[in-house]
Amino acid sequence: MKTRVICFDRALSYHDALMLQEEILAARIRDLVPDTVLFLEHTPVITCGVRSRPEQVLFSEGALKAKGIELAKSSRGGAVTFHGPGQLVMYPIIKLGAGGAAAADGAGGVRGYLSALEEVAIRTAEFFGVRAWRRKGMTGAWTEGGKLAAIGVRFRRWVSYHGMSFNVHPDLSGFAAIIPCGLAGEEVASLEKLLGKACPALHEVREVMAEQFGAVFNRKYPAPD
Repeated sequence: MKTRVICFDRALSYHDALMLQEEILAARIRDLVPDTVLFLEHTPVITCGVRSRPEQVLFSEGALKAKGIELAKSSRGGAVTFHGPGQLVMYPIIKLGAGGAAAADGAGGVRGYLSALEEVAIRTAEFFGVRAWRRKGMTGAWTEGGKLAAIGVRFRRWVSYHGMSFNVHPDLSGFAAIIPCGLAGEEVASLEKLLGKACPALHEVREVMAEQFGAVFNRKYPAPD
């Protein structure tokens, strides 16, 4: 099954990326386009998922604006997280169910989909020499230095959107403005924090993640647009 991959080499605002997702999502529901995976970075933004609470954002909107950080509500699952340049974001817009997005291990449904995204993150980290793992009852990928990848998704007519953020070399101070994913006292990691000068470039991580996505989801796709 072929999957279209679209990559952006400039940071997009959260609003612009969401509008793009909505456009592709509507077309995918009608089978006008193939399954599509977006790879991008965001301009600095704190997004509040459907399980977020006001107290998880530690600064006022005005104080965040002064720091150059936008505050945005999101329809994705999960609580509060931070996005910014240096963080690789993957938004798969793919159809679940019969003929849709099943992982290579045959896992299906929403839980299987989330597990498959975690597997993509874990394999990507391990490619660069970082051991990553799941935590029972939680979503994402953790390392000895903290949470490396966060996942928040939503479905419309069994087509996925939103997705996963993976910290390559973002400014981690952005996470100090929130209680990340609603988990008080948890550390946030990045490949740069864990690997130092050996941290790969974001485009290298993107290439590996695209390959791992193809392997986990049993997908074939042309060269990225």
